[in-house]
Amino acid sequence: MSGNLYEKIHEILDGRQLSISGITRELRDKGFNEHRLVLTGYLRALRDLDRLNEVEIPPSKVYTHVDNEELFEDIYSLIAIHLRNLDLDNRVPIGVFTMSALFKRPVFKYELSLVGSNQKHILKYMEMPNCIVRESRDKNLKEFRAEISKIEVPLSDPAYEIVGNDEHIVTLANEMLLEMLKDVVDISGLVPKTKQTKLSI
Repeated sequence: MSGNLYEKIHEILDGRQLSISGITRELRDKGFNEHRLVLTGYLRALRDLDRLNEVEIPPSKVYTHVDNEELFEDIYSLIAIHLRNLDLDNRVPIGVFTMSALFKRPVFKYELSLVGSNQKHILKYMEMPNCIVRESRDKNLKEFRAEISKIEVPLSDPAYEIVGNDEHIVTLANEMLLEMLKDVVDISGLVPKTKQTKLSI
């Protein structure tokens, strides 16, 4: 699923309400050819994360835009929605990289579960060749856990950190951070409608 799909859905729904059929049709016009069943699941996930409002207007469900001010009180759900746009094998390293960069510390297992990665995903990724995530041995883990006040991290939770450097993962993570920034900052009126494909230096 394209990383721009979430952005396009919000663009389509800005000031409007549309059914799944209407959203599918408009996305197709913009070059997004997702199967209707896949899109239905994606829209329901956005609803569950309070990213979209779903209203029952028989015989259809219609979706409406949720204002940014209401959207992103929870950093974990913001990261989760963007990780869903990535291949499954990239979600653990990019989740760890992104949260480590934002929080300036290793990332606990519970935090990875909040962004959609369970223990099975973590272990599967850590068995892959060229894995850049390891269980953290940071001596300050106890203090880090104690200083987290917005969620309750289990005392037995391991934490994870990035080791080494994978240029592909770093690039994807930085692209995701930029997309997250665009979700919380209105840059309309600043981005040209005809976008450059290459920046001049």
